[in-house]
Amino acid sequence: MPMTPDERIARVALSLVPAVGPARMAALLEACSTGLGALSAPFAFLCSVPGISRACATAISAATSDDGARVIAQMGALGGEILLPEDDGYPPALCSIPDAPPVLYVLGNCALLSKLAVAIVGSRDHSAYGAEACRAVAGGAGAAGIVVVSGMARGLDAVAHTAALDAGGTTIGVLGNGLGVIYPAANRHLYERVGAEGCLLTEFPPGERPTAGSFPRRNRLISGLARVTVVVEAASGSGTMITVDTALAQGREVMVVPGTITSPVSVGTNRLLRDGASPFLEVADLLRHYPEVGPVPAQAPSPQATPLPAHLGPVERRAMELLRSGPVHVDTIAERLELPVGGVLGLLSGLELQGLAAAPEGTGWWRAGR
Repeated sequence: MPMTPDERIARVALSLVPAVGPARMAALLEACSTGLGALSAPFAFLCSVPGISRACATAISAATSDDGARVIAQMGALGGEILLPEDDGYPPALCSIPDAPPVLYVLGNCALLSKLAVAIVGSRDHSAYGAEACRAVAGGAGAAGIVVVSGMARGLDAVAHTAALDAGGTTIGVLGNGLGVIYPAANRHLYERVGAEGCLLTEFPPGERPTAGSFPRRNRLISGLARVTVVVEAASGSGTMITVDTALAQGREVMVVPGTITSPVSVGTNRLLRDGASPFLEVADLLRHYPEVGPVPAQAPSPQATPLPAHLGPVERRAMELLRSGPVHVDTIAERLELPVGGVLGLLSGLELQGLAAAPEGTGWWRAGR
């Protein structure tokens, strides 16, 4: 039986009560049968529901359907959708996790939520090797038709989303805040691009700012949406390890890109390998977990690099040699060229205007243009 509009509003209103998470929402629906029943239940009855404290019952009693209607209107103004577990569009992969969100807010292509997906996570303060490896993982997955899921943070999250789209694939950005809030601010272009070409997903209502606790909550959705979680780089004690823990608890496969043993941002990943995680050495390793996509596509021969324009000076040519070897941080370029960072940024900007160099959004890394 389809859910009535009033029941939908009531469910959203209940989800807005700060003390009501997945477990308490389930307890309320079990005891009251419907969201409308929970909103109108007497205080004494709410206190008798398992897991509902007096403080929580007080907060529920203060909630009204107007709260849900307001948020539904906000989502309509943003052009997004609200999904409940009973909806056909609710991600089937999340239905299997124990703390599935009672409400999801989505902007973009909702159909991606039911497709094969891989989560790619890693350090915010990554190395040039990490950026290159992340591009290989995300680009390979995207080209094979697997949706790339990541957390829209700076660093390797941004690299993964961008690489997937650049490869002609699709991506889901899982937010630790509400829609309409761009965090970090440097990812504005990426936020807009993922919303237009992929999908943005969050369990937080529109306009809600991020908090320290919202990102660990977000991480369970990143791993929950995906069959495999690939870790590119992670320092010891990194927040990335929270996603690894949730993936393992959800029964998902974890793969790890090996890192240099002398690199601080590879300590966590290399320990995962030591403890039995599967190594990611090439895209074929990942695709073995996705037999639905068919045989591993053959690698096309690498085209020879286009000759550099004749007008480039010696310093510009040295910069291009560095960029053509893979993503390079501006600090490294400045060190290799023995120039101040300000001067290097000017040089790189000039190369960018000629289409010879590009800077991925929200990072300090540069690469050769396409």
